[in-house]
Amino acid sequence: MAFTRATGKHRRPGRVHRTTVRAAGVATLTTTGVLGTLAAPALAAEPSPEDTGLTPVITLGDAVAEEVDAQAAAQRQAAEDAAAREKAEQAARERAAEAAEQAREDKERAAREAERKRLNTYVAPIGGSYVSTAYQASSGLWSSGTHTGIDFHAASGTTVHAVGAGTVVEAGWGGAYGYQVVIKMHDGTYTQYGHLSSIGVSVGQTVTAGRQIALSGATGNVTGPHLHFEARTSAEYGSDIDPVAYLRSHGVTV
Repeated sequence: MAFTRATGKHRRPGRVHRTTVRAAGVATLTTTGVLGTLAAPALAAEPSPEDTGLTPVITLGDAVAEEVDAQAAAQRQAAEDAAAREKAEQAARERAAEAAEQAREDKERAAREAERKRLNTYVAPIGGSYVSTAYQASSGLWSSGTHTGIDFHAASGTTVHAVGAGTVVEAGWGGAYGYQVVIKMHDGTYTQYGHLSSIGVSVGQTVTAGRQIALSGATGNVTGPHLHFEARTSAEYGSDIDPVAYLRSHGVTV
């Protein structure tokens, strides 16, 4: 009995048949151009960003640009801050300079005021005393016939003061005046202190108002201890002016 091969759609093709069909299909696709049509888009497509690395490069460029912008902004801010600090420091320096200049002017003004006060301050030659013999009083006791100064009542050893600021031009024996001191005052006038028991200054020495220059006494042509005081326009005898008016013109009560 002979066997025959069954046919039908459920029968599995043989290996040779499957291979032949596959080859025929490929040939058919190649002949019709379907394969070429399918392959062409794949070969012509742009490489993906992931494959080329363009996206990371673009992303990195944006980050760098942002960093550069940030650095530029920071630099601008730093420059503005530095300019503001410099402006503030300059303003502070200017204020300090103005304050220093004002302080210097105030100091100079105070010094001028102190000097003015020193030069314009006058005191009585004997404190707490009084005039015992007036100016131009007449008597044979004086060679000129009149008193060329005023006498202040004072016991021997009483402190004698310079009446104002000046420079000592004479300090020693003065004949009829006994021991004397003559001072050239800052305004060019002269004051004389006579009949002293001792002298406490020397020629060329500067003095201020109230400075002790001597002690009163009874040296020279006198009848008793006292202080002879004269105001003169020069250092020479005979240039005398009214001592009371002189002292009062400088604010001294006599």
